[in-house]
Amino acid sequence: MTGTRSPWVGDLVRDEANDRLGVVTDVLAGAIWVLRPECGPGRWTSRTPERLSTVTPRAERSA
Repeated sequence: MTGTRSPWVGDLVRDEANDRLGVVTDVLAGAIWVLRPECGPGRWTSRTPERLSTVTPRAERSA
């Protein structure tokens, strides 16, 4: 791959700012990533996609 892409809906990511794993559920206006825990209730947002690293892309999670 020649470049990196920002995490997108369905990707499992590590949020370095909060030291947690989460699934991207929405991207609002291309600037706010909405995440939820992999298991359990709750949600949080991130405005810094460079601090979100993809652990498992959506395509691999649904396979």
